[in-house]
Amino acid sequence: MTALDVQGLRIAFGRDVVVDDVSFSLDAGECVAIVGESGAGKSLTARAMLGLVPSDARVTAERWEVAGADVRRLDERSWRRLRGRTVALVSQDALVSLDPLQRIGSEVAEPLRLHEKGLRGAALRARVQEALERVWMPDAGRRARQYPHELSGGLRQRALIASALAASPSVLVADEPTTALDSTVQARVLDLLREIADAGTAVLFISHDFAAVRRVADRILVMRDGRVIEAGPAAQVLDAPREPYTRTLVAATRHRPRETSAAPGETLLSVDGLAKAFGGVTAVTEATFAVARGRTLGVVGESGSGKTTLARMIIGVERPDAGEIRWHGPHRVQFVHQNPLGAFDPRWSIGRSLREALEAAGVPRGERAERATALLEEVDLDPALAARRPSALSGGQRQRAAIARALAADPDVLVLDEPVSALDPSIRERVLRLLLRLQHERGLTMLFVSHDLDVVAAVAEDVLVMQDGAIVEQGPVADVFAAPQHPFTRELLAAGLSPAP
Repeated sequence: MTALDVQGLRIAFGRDVVVDDVSFSLDAGECVAIVGESGAGKSLTARAMLGLVPSDARVTAERWEVAGADVRRLDERSWRRLRGRTVALVSQDALVSLDPLQRIGSEVAEPLRLHEKGLRGAALRARVQEALERVWMPDAGRRARQYPHELSGGLRQRALIASALAASPSVLVADEPTTALDSTVQARVLDLLREIADAGTAVLFISHDFAAVRRVADRILVMRDGRVIEAGPAAQVLDAPREPYTRTLVAATRHRPRETSAAPGETLLSVDGLAKAFGGVTAVTEATFAVARGRTLGVVGESGSGKTTLARMIIGVERPDAGEIRWHGPHRVQFVHQNPLGAFDPRWSIGRSLREALEAAGVPRGERAERATALLEEVDLDPALAARRPSALSGGQRQRAAIARALAADPDVLVLDEPVSALDPSIRERVLRLLLRLQHERGLTMLFVSHDLDVVAAVAEDVLVMQDGAIVEQGPVADVFAAPQHPFTRELLAAGLSPAP
C-alpha cells in the first residue's frame, strides 16, 4: 500500500525556487532515504510532508497524497489533524525537540491525548509504556518519569521516536535523526528505524551520511540544488552511482585506513599514567601512550569516554590529577575547536582574528596583514573573506579559517577536537585533505579527536580507543582496524565503518 505519493513538488520563496519537480512514492514497510548536502532541499522536502514549511513559502504539486488523502490544499488546522496520527516527525536534536519541562512519559503521551481523547489513566500509561518498549527503551517505566536532560543522547532520541510512533502513524519522517550521535548509538537508532519499517511503517529518512543510509534504506533519492539528480535501489546508488556528484558523496564516507611505509620517528610526546576526575567521577584513568614527531594520532570513543578531557590536558587547559606529560624538545601546540563559530569573536572580522593571533605569536605589526593573507591562501580560502565576520562564512570556510588561525603561531603540534563532525561529506573531505597537505608541508604532529572511525581512517597513522576513561586498545590504524582485539573496538568498527571501495 502506498503511504506517500508525491509528484512534481515545487517549493518557492517569491521567485527563488528551492525545491523543483521532486517526485517519489513511499510504501508501507519501506524506507526511502533522501540524501544531499546542506542547501540541497532535502529537509524542506521532508518537512513539507507534514505541512511544516515557512509561512512565506509557496508549495505546489501535481499530485500529493498522504495515506491516500490529497493534502495539496490543506490549511493548518487540517494538517494538525494529520500530524501525529497519520504522519509524524523525528528531528535531529532530541534535546531541543523534547520539552525540558515535561517528563518523558508526558511527552510520549501528548500525541495520544490529542488524537485519542478518550484515552486516560491506566490505559494511557500502558500505551506510553508500550511505545517506549517498542523502541527498546531500557527500564521504560523509570525512564518515563525522568526529564530529557537525565537521559543520554541515544535514549533521548529513542524517546523522541517513541513519541512520534505513539499514535501509530502511517508515515514516519526522520530528519537527520542520528547526526549528533556516536557511532555505536547511531547504529542502534538506525537498526531501530529499520525494525520500524519492517513492522509496516513507511519511513522517510533524511541524511547527508551515506554510511547511515546504507544501513537503513531500501531506496535512495540524491538531491542537489533542490532537484533529484539520481534515484534507485540503495545498493545500486551506493555501489554503482551514475552521477559524478553521487560518486563524490559516496567516496567521502568510505576511506581505507591510512597506511605509512615509514616507521615512527623520534617521540615528541610521552604520556604516562594520566588521570583526571570531576567531582569524584573518573574522566580519564591510567592513560599511557606516545606520539611520534610528524605523525597523526587518532583518539576515538563515544561521548563521555574521556577523549576530549585527554586532549585538554595535553594542551594544558586541564591539570591532571595524576600521571605525567613529557614533551621531548621544544614545541608549540595549537588547538582547533569542534565549533569554530563559537571559537571566533562574532564581532570581529576573520582578518582581525587572524591579526590578533599573529600579534600573540610575536609577528611585527607591519607584517600581519600580509601574513594573514598568506594564511588564508594556505588553507584554500579567498583572501577577500578576511573582511567577513564568522557568521557570514559557510561551515567549511569557518573551519578552514579556524585552522588558519591555529597556524598563525607556527605550531609544531595541532590538537583537533571533532573538527569535521558538523560538515557535509564533500566539505569534510576537502578539510581532511587540507590537513594532510598541511602536515606534509609543515611537518606537523597532530592529535585528532573524533567519534567517526572513517574520518580517523582518512587522516591518522596511529589510533587509541577510549572507553569509560580508559584506553582499551592502541596501535597503527591499519592494524587496529583490520584485527581489533578489544570487544569495544570491534563494536565501534561494526557500527562506524562502511566497506571501502
